[in-house]
Amino acid sequence: MPGCFKKTLFALASLISFVSSILIVVAMGTPKWMTGKILCKTGADLVNATDPELVKFIGEIYYGLFRGGKIRQCGLGGRRSKFTIFPHMVKKLNTGLHVMIIMFLCVAIFFSLVSFGFCILNAIKVPYRAIKGPAGVCLWNFLAGGFIVLAVTSFMAAVKLHHLTERIANFRENVFQFVILEEQFEDCFWLCVASATAHAVNLLLIAISGIHFPKIKTKTEEANVTAEDIMY
Repeated sequence: MPGCFKKTLFALASLISFVSSILIVVAMGTPKWMTGKILCKTGADLVNATDPELVKFIGEIYYGLFRGGKIRQCGLGGRRSKFTIFPHMVKKLNTGLHVMIIMFLCVAIFFSLVSFGFCILNAIKVPYRAIKGPAGVCLWNFLAGGFIVLAVTSFMAAVKLHHLTERIANFRENVFQFVILEEQFEDCFWLCVASATAHAVNLLLIAISGIHFPKIKTKTEEANVTAEDIMY
């Protein structure tokens, strides 16, 4: 049976792994990975809008991995609309990269749950196979955190290198053209970053669990030393 200290560490690691998987699920299902301000360039050019008048042509956009919405401001007031990434819009994006991001996160959820199960196992008993012990727990956490990092990095590449926000803003816009004034990563993106950090914390906890601390002898134990013990 593992000691009380190790039980506590593995119980904490199991909780962190479970919370990490929940964070990823919430992040994937919420359409707030990115927000930004979009300028209706066509409308602004038609009326030759100056700086004070550009406010009438600046709208907003937000989106996640599966859906989003925007407010179009083309001089006639704001018009709200919602959209879904699948099945049509994704064809206009970098389809392979977008699907890879989702796949990376799904694999990360799987390894997070595997880590959760193995942490529970190590908190209950000492496994006789190394892959089921601390080494295995470290492996699953490393894989889970690694896939989350791949997903986050891929999403950043899609936004910065493949102009994801601009492509989404101009999807099925036959008359007006929109340009991106500003964009920023939102809560769901940072939830994934927090999830990756959680697995790094788990690796630290598992490393601490392997440290063998010296036992401190109590005064009672020292007083029970007999003459025979001294001879030997």
